[in-house]
Amino acid sequence: MELAATCLLCVAAGVLTAAQVPVTVDTAADVRPISPYVYGSNGHDGDAEANVAAVRSGGNRTTGYNWETNYSSAGKDWQHSSDDYLLRDVPADQWRVPGIVVTRFHDWAASLGAADVVTLQMAGYVSADNKGPVAAEETAPSPRWLRVEYRKLGAFSSRPDTSDGVVYMDEFVHFLVQRYGRAADGGVKMYSLDNEPALWASTHPRIHPSPVTCDELIERSVLLCLAVKDVDPTAEVIGPALFGWTAFESLQAAPAQTGWDRYAAQYEDWFINFYLDRMRQAERQHGRRLLDVLDVHWYPEARADGVRIALERGAASEALMRERIHAPRSLWDETYRENSWLGQWRHPIRLLPRLRENIEKHYPGTKLSISEFDYGGAGDMSGAIAHSDVLGLFGKHGVYMSNHWGALRGYVLAAYRIYRNYDGKNSTFGAMSVRAETADPANTSAHASLDDRGRVHLILINKDMEVPTAFDVSIAHAGPLAAAEAYAVDASGGEVRPLPGVADIRDNRFTFTASALSVNHLVLHPGP
Repeated sequence: MELAATCLLCVAAGVLTAAQVPVTVDTAADVRPISPYVYGSNGHDGDAEANVAAVRSGGNRTTGYNWETNYSSAGKDWQHSSDDYLLRDVPADQWRVPGIVVTRFHDWAASLGAADVVTLQMAGYVSADNKGPVAAEETAPSPRWLRVEYRKLGAFSSRPDTSDGVVYMDEFVHFLVQRYGRAADGGVKMYSLDNEPALWASTHPRIHPSPVTCDELIERSVLLCLAVKDVDPTAEVIGPALFGWTAFESLQAAPAQTGWDRYAAQYEDWFINFYLDRMRQAERQHGRRLLDVLDVHWYPEARADGVRIALERGAASEALMRERIHAPRSLWDETYRENSWLGQWRHPIRLLPRLRENIEKHYPGTKLSISEFDYGGAGDMSGAIAHSDVLGLFGKHGVYMSNHWGALRGYVLAAYRIYRNYDGKNSTFGAMSVRAETADPANTSAHASLDDRGRVHLILINKDMEVPTAFDVSIAHAGPLAAAEAYAVDASGGEVRPLPGVADIRDNRFTFTASALSVNHLVLHPGP
C-alpha cells in the first residue's frame, strides 16, 4: 500500500484508524470556466440519469455512413458488412428517410438538453447498399460504394438524389440546417472530421486500404472544414479524432508510408504538432478559422494481471482495481509511472498539460476534446474512483468536451451522477474551477468549483481500499462558509447517497472523514 508521509496509518488495538490528509482550497486561484460539455457520452444507456451535457454520434460505423439511405459499414468489426445496423431502433417504414439516423439522434440530444456532435464522412466512400459482407475484390471504387464529395456545385436539395452515384457532405449539413437551424440557433453544434483516420486502413480497408498520409489528412480536413463553414459558419468543427498514442506520435503507420518521415524532426516527433500547425496555416490562407477543437481519443494502456484496465469486462482483481484507481494520474502527474508500455517507454505521459502546450505553441485558441474515453470498472468501485477523478481533471485542465464510450452504467454512472445529479434533482458541480490541492495525491484527489449561487463544491476522493481518510480542509474564500451538504458513492452498491452534512466549520476550516474507496461531494454554503 502506497502511503505518503502525511498519510500514516495508526493502529490501535488492532483497528485501523483514519489517515489524516490536509486539503487546501483557494477560490481566487486558478479560476477557469468548466465547460459543461466535459460531462458527455457517446449516446448510450444512462445518459438521462447522468444528466449529460454533450452526446456524440461517432465510432467506426460512422465512417461509411450514407446519410441519403442510412446504409453503413461495419468494416473490420464485422465481416466488412454494409447493412442497416444503424437503423435497428428506427421503425421500418422510416428506414429510407434521408438522415433519419442523425435526425433521431439530434432530437434525442435536444430532449436531454445536450449539445450534439455529428460525424461527417471524410475517407472517400460510403456504403451503396445493405447487402452484407463486402469482399476484398469489391474494395472501393466498386458498385458496393458511393463516392463522397465535400462540395456540391449545384443547388442543394432536401430530398437528395440517390441515383447520381455521389454523396455530398455540404448537402448533408444543409439538410440539417434546414431542419434545425444553424448551430447558433439550436441546430447541430459540432461536426467531427470522421473517426480515427489513422486506423482507416485497418478498420475500413474496403474504403481506404492504404494508410492515410500526413498531407492527405490535412488536405481532406481543410476541404471538409470549408464545406461545413460555408453552410453553417456558427458550427464548430472538431478533429482529427485520433486513436491512441502512436497516432498522436506518427499517424499510427510506418513514417515512410504516411510521409511522416519528412516532418518528424521539424515537429518534435509528435504528429499533433504538425496537424495543429497545418490547420493554423489553413486558417491564415482562407482568412477564417476552420478547425475549432483538437479532438483525440484516450483509452489508457495501464494494465495488471495481463489485462488492460479499459478492456476488463469481468470481475476485476485487486491489482487491476489499484491500477485503474491510479491511472488518471497519467493525465497530469509527471512523477507517476503507470504499468504499461507507455509507462516504460514514454514516461512521463502527462497527457493534458502536453496537449495544452501543443495547442499554445502551434495553434492558440484551439479547444481540446477527448471524444472517446473509458477507464473500465463499471462493475466495481474502482470504476467510480477513476472516472470521478478523470471528470474532475478534465474540468481542472480546461478540456472543452469529453465523451465516455459505452453505456453509463453501474459505478461509471455513479461517477457522472456525483457531478451532474448528486441529489437526484440534476444539481451539478460548479461551473468555475478553482484551486484544490491534497497533500497526498497518490492516495487522494481533490477538485473544487464555484457555482452561480456563491457555493463552493468540493470533490474528495479516498483511493485507499482499506481505511477511511480524515480530510483536514482549509478554504481561502472571500466570505465565511457556514455548512456543507454531503453526498457520496462507495463500494456498498454504486448509488449516490446523502451523508450527514458538515456543521462545524470554523474560519472556513473543517475535517471530513471519507470512508475507504469513496467519492464524496460537499456543497458548502455561504453564511455567517
